[in-house]
Amino acid sequence: MPKLKTSVYGYGENLAFSGKSEVLPSLETWPNQYQGYEIKIECPEFTSVCPKTKLPDFGKLTLTYLPDRLCIELKSFKYYLLAYRNMGIFYENAVNRILDDIVKAARPRWAVLEGTFTSRGGMHSTITARYPRKK
Repeated sequence: MPKLKTSVYGYGENLAFSGKSEVLPSLETWPNQYQGYEIKIECPEFTSVCPKTKLPDFGKLTLTYLPDRLCIELKSFKYYLLAYRNMGIFYENAVNRILDDIVKAARPRWAVLEGTFTSRGGMHSTITARYPRKK
């Protein structure tokens, strides 16, 4: 991977990759009994920590997916998300990592994870990650 230059604001490799290799609780699944239906899970109280400012980030996550053979077990998903509470990770990266972990665990036909984060400095962010990913 190419080395990133540090920006004027001090965002270098160490911050950019914060949380990427953090060990998290496993996502459990259960066997799907039906086909052709969507599952939507909302987490209105997602929190993580900005690796730059060390201040908390607050947001709402909405996962919508079309299960194939497996479905995400909700209790394990809750504990998985709680592990982000003290983790230093940019919320853009958190949304993408969460989606990657869901895909790895459940192998859905498709999935969309949207993170809507509270305003900071007068700016509001919504991050949307999709699987399969477009190149």
